[in-house]
Amino acid sequence: MNWKKLQNGSDIRGIAIEGVEGEDVNLTPEVVKTLAQSFVKWLREETGTINPTIAVGTDSRISGPVLKASLIEGFIDSGAKVFDCGIASTPAMFMATVDKDRPTTAGIMVTASHLPFNRNGLKFFTKKGGLDKKDISAILAIAESGEFESAEAKGSVDKYDFMDAYASMLVDYIRRGAALPDYNRPLGGMKIVVDAGNGAGGFFATKVLERLGADISGSQFLEPDGMFPNHVPNPEDKKAMQSVCEAVKRNGAQLGIIFDTDVDRSAIVDENGEPINRNSLIALISAIILKEHPGSTVVTDSITSVGLADFIKEHGGVHHRFKRGYKNVINESLRLNGEGIESWLAIETSGHAALKENYFLDDGAFLIAKLLVEAARLNVKGKTLSSLISTLQKPAESKEIRFSIACEDFAEYGKTVLAELPQLIAGIGDWEIVVPNHEGIRISCNGAKEKGWFLLRMSLHDPVMPLNIESGVDGGVSEIEQRLMGILRRYDKLKAS
Repeated sequence: MNWKKLQNGSDIRGIAIEGVEGEDVNLTPEVVKTLAQSFVKWLREETGTINPTIAVGTDSRISGPVLKASLIEGFIDSGAKVFDCGIASTPAMFMATVDKDRPTTAGIMVTASHLPFNRNGLKFFTKKGGLDKKDISAILAIAESGEFESAEAKGSVDKYDFMDAYASMLVDYIRRGAALPDYNRPLGGMKIVVDAGNGAGGFFATKVLERLGADISGSQFLEPDGMFPNHVPNPEDKKAMQSVCEAVKRNGAQLGIIFDTDVDRSAIVDENGEPINRNSLIALISAIILKEHPGSTVVTDSITSVGLADFIKEHGGVHHRFKRGYKNVINESLRLNGEGIESWLAIETSGHAALKENYFLDDGAFLIAKLLVEAARLNVKGKTLSSLISTLQKPAESKEIRFSIACEDFAEYGKTVLAELPQLIAGIGDWEIVVPNHEGIRISCNGAKEKGWFLLRMSLHDPVMPLNIESGVDGGVSEIEQRLMGILRRYDKLKAS
C-alpha cells in the first residue's frame, strides 16, 4: 500500500469505486478505517485529549456512506465518541468544533470536492482550522507504521443533524447584518436561484434563503446525487456556470448562487444572468470588506488581473498576490495579521474565500451570506450587488495553456525554465518582470498590440506548468502567446495542451 500517494496537499484523496478505466481503487473501506485509527492517535498526541469527540459528514458521493461507516468504525474502535452529521458541508465540519451546544475535538468531511464520481477523500479539522500538509503526512506515516491500538473502552456514535444548527447560524448572521425593518425576512421580495449541482449545497435554498423570505422557486439540482447527472458542481466549470446563468434569466431572478460539491467554494450570477466569479467575485467581496475595514490587505492567488489590483487600490485597500492554493492564501493572510498587517480577506480565483471574521475558514456558504447582507440592504434602495463593481476594468481576453513536462524529474526541469526565462526576455524592451511576485514568473507585456501580462508557474502537485495570459485589447493574447512560444520552443520537454 502506497500511503503517500493518498496525500493531496492538506487533504487525502483517492479512487473510491471502480468505473473508470485505468483507475484502480486505493481508498478502500479498510484503508479509511486505518486512517481513522491513525487520526485518533495523532489527535491524542497533538491535543492531549484521551477520548476525543469527532464530527463526521459526507457530501453526496455514492461512495460516501460506505467510507463514512468505515471512519466511524475506526473511531469507535479507538475509543472516540462520534457525531454522525449525515450529508453535510466541509465548512460545517469545522464549525462543529466550535459549536456552542456540542463542541467536538475534531471534524472530518468525506469529500473529493468537484472531482469525478469515482473519487473521494477526507478533509480534517480541529479547533485551530484545517490541517496542513505536514499534519496529513504525519497521519499517513502513522497509518503506514501501523502504530495505533484498539481501545479497551470502545467509543460510541450519535446522530446529529448539525446542518440545521449551521444553517441557523447563517440565518441569524444575515438578519443581524442586514438589520432591516422586516428583521426576520430581509430577503422578502427577492427571487434567488440556487444551483447545488446535486452536491451538498441544496440546504442553502430551503434552510437559509426560504427562512429569510426569498422566493427560491427557480432553484435547481438541490437533491444530493453522487452521479452528478446534470453538471459537475463546480463554479469554475463552464457548463455549470452556464446552467445557473440560464436559470436566472429563465426565472427573472435577481440573483443566482452556485456551490461546489462540498460548499467550500461558491460564485454568484447577477440580475442579467451574467456570472460574478473569479476576479469579479474577488472585487465584489473586497468592496464590502474594505468599506468595513479601510486599508485592509486583500490576499489573493497569483493569477488575478491588473484590473482587480486597480479596483482594490481605488477602494482604499492593498492587494497582495501570493501563491495558488487556498491554504497558501489563507496562511499568508494569517501571517500578515500576525505581523500587525491588517488582512480581513484571503481569496482564490477558484472561489475559495476565507474571512477573518469567520475563523479564516474557506466557507462558500458564509461568503454568500456576507454578500446577501449587502444585497438585502441594496435591494431596499432599488440597487443590486453588481452596482458595487461597475468600475472594475475587465480584460478583453484571457487564456490558460497547460504545458505537461515530459520527463521524470519534472520539478527540476520546471525550476530551470523559470530560472532561465528572465534572461531570455531581458532584451525585450516592452516586457517587464513584475515584482514582488511570489510564484513563478509574471511579466507585464506593454506592447501596443499586447496591453496585458502573463504568468508561468509550476503546478502545485502535477508535472504541469500552467501559463495564464490576459490582455486589455482584442488580439492581445495571441500576440503575447506567439512571442512567448518563440522563446519557450527551446524547452523540448514542454508539451502545450
